[in-house]
Amino acid sequence: MSEVISAAVGLAVGAGIGLVIDRVRKGAAYQRRDEIIEQAKTEADNLKKAEELAAKEDLLKRREEMESSLNSTRESLRDDERKLDKREASVNERVADFEKRERMLETTQNKLSERSKVIDVKEKELDRVLKEEQEQLYSISGMNKDDAKELLLERLGRDLANETGGLILKHESELKDQCDHMSREIVGMAVQRCASRYTSEMTVSTVDIPSDEMKGRIIGREGRNIRTFEKVTGVDVIVDDTPGVVIVSAFDKVRREVGRLSLVKLIQDGRIHPTRIEEIVEETQKEMDDHIRRLGKEACQEANVMGLHEKLVFLMGRLHFRTSYSQNVLQHSIEVGHLTQLLAEQFGLDGQLARRCGFLHDIGKAADHEMEGGHPAVGAELLKRYNEGPEVVHAAAGHHDDIRPEFIYTVLVASADAISASRPGARRETLDRYVRRLEELESLACGFPGVEQSYAVQAGREIRVIVDSREVNDRVAAKMSKDIATAIEESLTYPGEIRVTVLRETKSVEYAR
Repeated sequence: MSEVISAAVGLAVGAGIGLVIDRVRKGAAYQRRDEIIEQAKTEADNLKKAEELAAKEDLLKRREEMESSLNSTRESLRDDERKLDKREASVNERVADFEKRERMLETTQNKLSERSKVIDVKEKELDRVLKEEQEQLYSISGMNKDDAKELLLERLGRDLANETGGLILKHESELKDQCDHMSREIVGMAVQRCASRYTSEMTVSTVDIPSDEMKGRIIGREGRNIRTFEKVTGVDVIVDDTPGVVIVSAFDKVRREVGRLSLVKLIQDGRIHPTRIEEIVEETQKEMDDHIRRLGKEACQEANVMGLHEKLVFLMGRLHFRTSYSQNVLQHSIEVGHLTQLLAEQFGLDGQLARRCGFLHDIGKAADHEMEGGHPAVGAELLKRYNEGPEVVHAAAGHHDDIRPEFIYTVLVASADAISASRPGARRETLDRYVRRLEELESLACGFPGVEQSYAVQAGREIRVIVDSREVNDRVAAKMSKDIATAIEESLTYPGEIRVTVLRETKSVEYAR
């Protein structure tokens, strides 16, 4: 029992002690809590004050920036205002100046108007005086208005003729110095750089035979061999009394060459009969076509013109058998190509294109017997058909001045063509045509008034005209040389150029007795 009581007392005491201890702990905790709260309030107040201070500083800084920007804007506005003031002052000055000029212009117009009225009055008075003087002159001279006008026009014509001759002499002297120097330099440079290896050719198709007995075999029984040969080849075989020679004649030089070669083969073979003739001619025709192609290719390589159509190459080869005044047309085409290139390079143009234009300019001569038209038109049609450029086509069509030149290369090709054709040894004329050309040249010059005699010299490349010194003075002689040259250009056809020289001589003869 006592133990129970002791335990109960112990429990009570323990519980009381625990309560005391618990109260002590709670009191300390509340105290610590109050301290923490107080400390938090203090820190919150300090933080609040710091934020307020920072906000005030930021506000002050922004205010300063805004005031600075505002001051800058105000200064800019003041500058603009000053500039506007200056402009306004300048505009006002200009307005004042314009007003002053308007007043001066009005004054000048008024003065001009007054002077115009005075001049009108004076002109009327002058017309009246001139009319009176003219009537007095008519009455003094005994001439009417038409007679006086005719006399004045006649004197004016003589004066103008003299003046025209003087101007022609003056300008011709100046132009001659410049043009001769430039043209000789350009053409001379081109000709000097182009060395030609041929002069002129004579193409005579003759076949040598070993004996006159061969003539009978060529003719055959009742002429069957020669008829078959002429029918197959398209040529004429002339067997005359000339010993050791048979002549082959044909308009087409290619056909004539085929006939000549075929006849040579038949003579060498010895078997001359219709069947063998047909075989030989067919074989020779194939060989000739191959030979023409080879000649065309060699010419293209020599002229350095590549990329031609095969048909054009073949036609260029055919030109080997074509001559113009005994000048081989294929060699002439190669030379014109080189000359055109050299001339074009002197002017800074495309030398390759110029050489192509010059090389192909006479290609129409290879087909002008197959197509209608002259060789310039035929050549242009062929070149256009085989897709050559417009410069090349136009050069072929216009190198004889048949059409108006549209490209500079056409003019260069015409110049090179004239150089190649007119140089010494290039071409030959028949005697009749040569004499007729000289006679026409002399008769044309003699048709001018005041001409006593005229002589064509230097193979017709110069005409010397002797005039009457009493009818023709120096200035009229200068004009006459120009007129004769123009008449020759319009009336005659000639290679190259013709120099016109007018000679006027005055002689005074007296005898001492």
